[in-house]
Amino acid sequence: MSTADNPNTPPRPQRIISSAIIQNTPPQRVWEAITQPEFTSQYFFGSRVEITKDEPGRLRYLSPDGKEVWGDGAILESDPPRLLVVEWRSLYLPDAAHEPASRVTWQLEPWTDGATKLTVTHDRLEDSPVTAQNVGSPRGWSFVLAGLKRVLETGE
Repeated sequence: MSTADNPNTPPRPQRIISSAIIQNTPPQRVWEAITQPEFTSQYFFGSRVEITKDEPGRLRYLSPDGKEVWGDGAILESDPPRLLVVEWRSLYLPDAAHEPASRVTWQLEPWTDGATKLTVTHDRLEDSPVTAQNVGSPRGWSFVLAGLKRVLETGE
C-alpha cells in the first residue's frame, strides 16, 4: 500500500502565500492595473501582461522587450472587477521553469470611501519550492503590491 492510499498518513501541508493591501482607488481601476500591460510594466518588474480572450483564456507576463515569457498560465476564473484566478508558471527563473503550475488568486473587495482591498493568494506551491521561495521573499508579492499601490495612488 502506498502512503497516498494509507488513511493513517498525515495530509501533506499546503504552501500558501498571501498578501493584501488597501488601494485608495475603486475596484475597476485596480482591475485595469492588474490586467493591462501599460500598468503592469510600471510595477511588475517591467513585465507586460498579455491576456487572450479565447476560451479558455491565458495570461502571460512578457519581458519588457516582449521577447521572453516570464510567466504563463490558463485563466481559471474571471469575474471583473472582483476576481481573477490563474495558473502560474514561473518561467523567469530557470530553476522554477520545470516546476508544476501553481495558482494565483487576485481578489478585489470594495472598501470604505471608494477604496479597494486587494488580496493576492498564491497556493498549490507544494511541488514548486523555487517559486514558493521567490514569491514569498521580500521581492515577491508584497513588493509587487507595494509597487501597484504606488503607481495607482501617486502615478509614479
